[in-house]
Amino acid sequence: MKPRKTQAPDNRPKKGSSIKVEPIRDLDAIKRIKAQLATKPRDLCLFTFGINTAYRAGEILSLNVGQVKHLAVGDRLELKQSKSGKYRAITLNRMVVDAIADWLAVHPKPSGHAPLFISPKSGKALTVSSVHKLVKGWCRDAGLHGNYGSHTMRKTWGYHQRVQMNQPVALLMAAFGHATQAQTLDYLCIQETEIQDLYGLEL
Repeated sequence: MKPRKTQAPDNRPKKGSSIKVEPIRDLDAIKRIKAQLATKPRDLCLFTFGINTAYRAGEILSLNVGQVKHLAVGDRLELKQSKSGKYRAITLNRMVVDAIADWLAVHPKPSGHAPLFISPKSGKALTVSSVHKLVKGWCRDAGLHGNYGSHTMRKTWGYHQRVQMNQPVALLMAAFGHATQAQTLDYLCIQETEIQDLYGLEL
């Protein structure tokens, strides 16, 4: 008799379930990703834009060249949120403005209604699924282990606003459009850490 084959455990998520996408917690990993994208100005601009705002990937991909071409540091940019339909404004920092300028300097169609984040193959805007794959690849190449994707960029912004800048959860909740502060903490994958920190106080 042939020996029975041992069936490998099925680690795939059950139908209807989802795996939480993580923020990039390590600041050095962010530097490594930027370094690896140094010769890819479109991708560097996309990554820089994503981790410096709370916009969803689809919202960022809706941008055209004309919307950002003349923006300077401190200028406000308003984008329509894909879920609520409401407009949310951000203030652009130096990192984003410089990344946009560097990309527009070599953009194949740097004017008018051309997509800011254009696909060289189709001439149309990148898709969210393509950005998802890009982010996964960047994180993998930076030596990160975990689940990463398009939402990683906005989660990274929120995570470091909370952990590094100590911004109030209520403020981040408003930025993300969440219904509760618990939802925001869970979204940023820091709820468990914050709860653990409560027990570090010695009375």
